[in-house]
Amino acid sequence: MLETKRLIIRPFKDEDLDDFYAYCKVPGVGEKAGWPHHKSKAESKEILAHFIQNDEVFAIVHKTDQKVIGSMGLHAKAFDGNDQKYRQRELGYVLSKDYWNQGFMSEAVETFIDYAFFKLKLDRIVCSHFVENNASKRVIEKMGFAFARDDIYHSKALNQDFDEKKYVLYHPSIKSRST
Repeated sequence: MLETKRLIIRPFKDEDLDDFYAYCKVPGVGEKAGWPHHKSKAESKEILAHFIQNDEVFAIVHKTDQKVIGSMGLHAKAFDGNDQKYRQRELGYVLSKDYWNQGFMSEAVETFIDYAFFKLKLDRIVCSHFVENNASKRVIEKMGFAFARDDIYHSKALNQDFDEKKYVLYHPSIKSRST
């Protein structure tokens, strides 16, 4: 479990279903991350079960409201020709629309970066955003990620291609090393 001033980041639980479905069913939330908004609580339940079983996605809990308001994860995904050289993960996140533009995601990501580098001992974290997702762009840049390249992401779930920007952040001990 990780804690910030306003948030708790912890593994998902079965009891999170109502909160999880509440933000995942809102049109425009999942689509910013490449997945369709949830059409039913049963769909959310199935995805939540996967998150609980697979320990790479965590719940973001608002301390005051005691609600799950988003999720973030560190996923094993290829990034570039140096993938074998580094211990790395791709950071992904989503936040309930009710909590957008209040600094919550920056707060969560900052703490998650420390966790990734100093607890998980990662060498680098990669991250991306769809070109039109300026909120994610602001979070990524605020956290110090460096732009790496333009790319295209194909969402099978949405059957759609998205122009995206890819970024990388190196562990402070290797930041100055060339990649």
